[in-house]
Amino acid sequence: MTREDLIAAYTAPGRHYHNLAHIEDCLAALARIDDVSAREREILTEAICWHDIVYDATRADNEERSAELAEQHVRADIAAEVGRLICLTKTHDVKPGDRLGAILISIDLSILGSEPARYDAYAAAIRQEFIHVPEADYRAGRAKVLGHFAARPVIFPDPAFAAKYDQKARANLARELASLR
Repeated sequence: MTREDLIAAYTAPGRHYHNLAHIEDCLAALARIDDVSAREREILTEAICWHDIVYDATRADNEERSAELAEQHVRADIAAEVGRLICLTKTHDVKPGDRLGAILISIDLSILGSEPARYDAYAAAIRQEFIHVPEADYRAGRAKVLGHFAARPVIFPDPAFAAKYDQKARANLARELASLR
């Protein structure tokens, strides 16, 4: 799969949030992290580039399918770790001590801690990706997902991201949850 194939996948119709801009934002967030080795940065870069390569809002296996594709196309010596990291984006749950997992998940969730206008644009884009879901069902499902994140003692498993984004993320989640009721 070429770079052009990756770009084509991320610019396909129906991708309102899980698109090329999301990947670029994630890569920019990674670029701001200093304390990773060259190998860790390569692994995280590949995981970011591939984590949403397969995205169909009507399916439940996007992460697994994205991981499989990544493992087929990245260097063999990092393929398993890239695939493992991508699979973490299904639940956003990271085990204690999983530093790369904590970084990737925190990067992927960093939109939750953005400024309110940007967060609102993200929320609207997610709704567009799930436009096939009736409004009442969407509101219930979205509230469940957001409630899950809001109930976590730590939204961002990486301490630096938690310090920077947790307060804003909780405010954004509370605001959107209120709007869904």
